[in-house]
Amino acid sequence: MYKYNVESAETLANEAQALPIAKATPIYEQLLQLFPTAAKFWKQYVEAHMAVNNDDGIKQIFSRCLLNCLQVPLWRCYIRFIRKVNDKKGTEGQEETIKAFEFMLNYVGADITSGPLWMEYISFLKSLPLQPVHEQEESYQMTVIRKVYQRAIITPNHQIEQLWKDYENFENSVSRQLAKGLIYEYQPKYNSARAVYRERKKYFDEIDWNMLAVPPTGSNKEEMQWMAWKRLLSFEKGNPQRIDTPSSNKQVIFTYEQCLMYMYHYPDVWYEYATWHAKGGLIDAAVKVFQRSLKALPDSEMLRYAYAELEESRGAIQAAKKIHENALGNGDNATALAHIQFIRFLRRTEGVEAAKKYFLDARKSSTCSYHVYVAYASVAFCLDKDPKMAHNVLEDGLKHFMHEPVYILEYADFLTRLNDDRNIRALFERALSSLPSEKSVEVWKRFIQFEQTYGNPASMLKVEQRRKKAFGEDATAASEGSLQDVVSRYSFMDLWPCSSNDLDHLSRREWLAKNLNKKVDMPIIPNGTTLTDKGSVANISNMSSKIVYPDTSKMLVYDPKQNAFDEILKATPPALVAFLASLPTVYGPTPNVDIVLSICLQNDLPIGQSGKTVIQSQLPGGPAPATSELSDSKHCGKRKELDTQEDDETTSLQSQPPPRDAFRIRQFLKARANSTSQTGSVSYGSALSGDLSGSTGR
Repeated sequence: MYKYNVESAETLANEAQALPIAKATPIYEQLLQLFPTAAKFWKQYVEAHMAVNNDDGIKQIFSRCLLNCLQVPLWRCYIRFIRKVNDKKGTEGQEETIKAFEFMLNYVGADITSGPLWMEYISFLKSLPLQPVHEQEESYQMTVIRKVYQRAIITPNHQIEQLWKDYENFENSVSRQLAKGLIYEYQPKYNSARAVYRERKKYFDEIDWNMLAVPPTGSNKEEMQWMAWKRLLSFEKGNPQRIDTPSSNKQVIFTYEQCLMYMYHYPDVWYEYATWHAKGGLIDAAVKVFQRSLKALPDSEMLRYAYAELEESRGAIQAAKKIHENALGNGDNATALAHIQFIRFLRRTEGVEAAKKYFLDARKSSTCSYHVYVAYASVAFCLDKDPKMAHNVLEDGLKHFMHEPVYILEYADFLTRLNDDRNIRALFERALSSLPSEKSVEVWKRFIQFEQTYGNPASMLKVEQRRKKAFGEDATAASEGSLQDVVSRYSFMDLWPCSSNDLDHLSRREWLAKNLNKKVDMPIIPNGTTLTDKGSVANISNMSSKIVYPDTSKMLVYDPKQNAFDEILKATPPALVAFLASLPTVYGPTPNVDIVLSICLQNDLPIGQSGKTVIQSQLPGGPAPATSELSDSKHCGKRKELDTQEDDETTSLQSQPPPRDAFRIRQFLKARANSTSQTGSVSYGSALSGDLSGSTGR
């Protein structure tokens, strides 16, 4: 069962609220082990302890969650507890409460929902008893309240407008003369904060603040939330309020910390947060983020190596070495990649002998794969400039990994660099004698490529024939070869001795040749017999038992009323429907629309429902109904008469606006001009030209 089940977690949390604290505690601990950044679960947990006045338990819970859960409701719960504890301690308690308020605002005072926190703090300061001995002490208290107000009104939050009104009232109540100057000074800052609040709220509203942190599953909701956080982070990094750099950085840090409450299992967010610190020169802060990320995602090798890279880049070699050693574990469960990266690290930081010593130990491990041999051979050859050592390593690995075709190819590549053609041939022969055919495909291919480079036509043909025999091809065909073999022999990189069409043709012919002797089912015509053999009808019944038929019980009866095309026809004028119905059925390619239109305009007119010939033109002045008795020779003479009748008789169709495309207009004009000169019939092009020139076209 998936342990990060959000619905089950919510159900457990609701059940725990109704249980005594002794029974609820194990449930909360179980939930918070899975969801350590779920502020709402922490809040429920601490409120359960507050209900029974377990102050020690409350303090312990707050120490575990506050700094990792920067959510206002949880922090308001904290300040409520602090005020309760210090309520009866007099002046000392008041000072402790003020410190708690400042502590809280330092962490979550920049939150867009922090308005109530500022208001509560100001209200608390105003509620302190005023029994001053000197006037100067009263002035000091007013100064403290003023400073809190001034911090609040430049913090973009939901209550910023109310805070500004309260601040104006406060200043006017203290001194109207002083209020004018202070309000004038802070008005631009307030306006800027209010504008930023409105922009920030757009990003804020896209985020689901009740979401629990779970490993990414690729769901659409998760991706949308990830994008919403990215947009908010990008907005904050742009310093929209144009404040000083330390304050801007603090806002970005706060946003990242809030983001990690919900994207806790996303390594890319941790990495981006750490690198943002590093780019700003805050390496120690970046290190702390990486350390936290590995506690959150202990199995993330990506974050581990990114952390080691940061430490190594700043010269902390021992710290980086410790990270690599932690990746190795006790050695028995270390991955091949961990071995390889540690070898490379030792070669960079401690030299040749340290890397060699570790390799000799690592090859005895049960987790040492051929990758480790290839990696160390590469280090010896490329970095140590020691081809003999590299050759010895690869030769030693051949004893253990002769069955691995990838290792064979890597070894062959190394020998190719040495231009050692004799040992390359020997390697291929040794490998192909032991590899099964299903694993030897790439090795044969590389062997042929090698012969094409180092061999002669005779050796190339010999290897090609051996390869075909190894894969069970016909002996005669293997000895004859094919034109594709010639193409393979005489191509180079992306250069081919034939065109792409020739290559496709050859590939098709090769496939047909391979299936030449295989039985190919012949197509069956509708009466149930094959196209070539009437005697094969009897086999159809045998074949039918192998056919998988569709489940007709789930098929739907076709309903013409549901056809969208029928709905379109209902809205189509009847005369146009009649015209479309009279068109012959066309099989084959789609004809050119312009040519069809020009031909239709020169042919006989369709008969409408009223028994009269109806012409629909897509041009102004086009509709001109006439009786079916009119012949083509009378069209010109009847034109004026028809034009006087069109308002009365043409009721079924409306004219369409003329085409706007100049090229289409010229096509129509040209088609109609040709039609007029050949048949003497009335041209719709004349009507079109008349419309464009502002005349009647007659």
